[in-house]
Amino acid sequence: SGKSVKILYDREEDIAVTTKRHPSRTRHRTAVDADGRLLAMEVDFVIDGGAYLTLSPVVLSRGTIHCTGPYLCENVRIRARAVATNVPPHGAFRGFGAPQSIFAVERQLDRVAGRLGMDPVELRRRNFLKTGDRTAVDQEIRERIDLGSLLDQTLTRSDYAARREACAAHNASGGTTRRGIGLATFYHGSGFTGAGEVYLASRVGVKADDEGRVEVLASSAEIGQGSNTIFAQIAADALEVDLARVRVAPPDTANVPDSGPTVASRTCMIVGKLVQQACEDLVRQLRGAGLLADGHTDADFGAACAKLIASGKALEAVAQYEKPPDLEWDEQAFCGDAYGAYSWAAYVAEVEVDTLTYQTSVVDFVAVQEVGTVIHPTLAAGQIEGGVAQGIGHALYEKVLYDKGRVQNGQMTNYIMPTAVDTPPIHVVFLEEPYAHGPAGAKGIGELPMDGPCPAIAAAIENATGCQVTAVPLLPEDLRELMVGGPADE
Repeated sequence: SGKSVKILYDREEDIAVTTKRHPSRTRHRTAVDADGRLLAMEVDFVIDGGAYLTLSPVVLSRGTIHCTGPYLCENVRIRARAVATNVPPHGAFRGFGAPQSIFAVERQLDRVAGRLGMDPVELRRRNFLKTGDRTAVDQEIRERIDLGSLLDQTLTRSDYAARREACAAHNASGGTTRRGIGLATFYHGSGFTGAGEVYLASRVGVKADDEGRVEVLASSAEIGQGSNTIFAQIAADALEVDLARVRVAPPDTANVPDSGPTVASRTCMIVGKLVQQACEDLVRQLRGAGLLADGHTDADFGAACAKLIASGKALEAVAQYEKPPDLEWDEQAFCGDAYGAYSWAAYVAEVEVDTLTYQTSVVDFVAVQEVGTVIHPTLAAGQIEGGVAQGIGHALYEKVLYDKGRVQNGQMTNYIMPTAVDTPPIHVVFLEEPYAHGPAGAKGIGELPMDGPCPAIAAAIENATGCQVTAVPLLPEDLRELMVGGPADE
């Protein structure tokens, strides 16, 4: 007909055919010395791409880079591959492969600590990356980081030692519940991998009218994460005007430049920086015309815009991404500066396991992270809380079941998601270490909280039950099999 067609899936159709997170299988072999120092890591990382190739290569890439976690190890061998299987294709999902590989390395370190008879907290502390160290892809960490201090704050905020003792006392007292506490430390790269941001060459525009109202032009989609709010904040700060002067235009591609997709923890750090640069260019234009002095007021800015536009000139600016000069990535050798910056975190989960129903409940959660400058504390905390809730679903509830390639639980009655009742108090703490190439020092935040909940919850279940947890989601029937042996219908 030559006319556009819109397809609306119902819930069951949507779950059956749309892309989901890549299932993965990761195998680790680790060499350590008697003091717990990592000597060598061998990793086999496999993701299930499904029947067709979608974004498996980029998911595999990020997952591979995060395979060794925020730890120093000079001898690393990683074999990574995506395989085709007879299920609907899998795609990019919050975290882009990092949650899968981070789960594996965190679980492996807990196993190593057990073999050494060492506290898993101490094992991590002895192997943390420091400024000047190099990652598995030979990226030098130029950021100022202190993961030991971040870990200390996490242990203090969670009252980790006392809570661990309390869990042990509870378990020793008998009863039908067991309690446990678990820790995960991790990182997440901000922005596209390697030369991805150079390839995108993102652009952002801003323009002002004769009343001094400024419009931000970017293609980033507002999907509830608050990008419109932070873009307006960044613009107002760069222009030194009231927030009410700034409007963010709808991302209609007929009217806004291409600032790249809203993915990969890049919106604030990459696109927000371009917003800042474009606004700074507007200010320079007004000052260059002799219409605006240093230390101007909001009213001064409005008057300057009116004068410049009355003279027949347009007041607009465009900023395009330029690679920071110290970043170099070799795609063929798969080494170099994989990301401009990393966000770092330590999470602690406390769980209660019912030994009659095998149901696991997360009863408390502490999330401490260093994400550069926090632009909007409320929105940032919301990102962490939402990511943790999503991670709880990944760890304990959201298990897709297939039979001959078809989804078997495509309804909300048998594909279970956590609700507010299943979400514990989430204590969010931010540490700030500004990043030179982010707006006001901000780094990525959106994907980071997806990486930590699964390994922290798995460690807590292991602490509660003594069962080795090596896979998620861990539904009650899965936990029963670990604790008792055999499927539930035996």
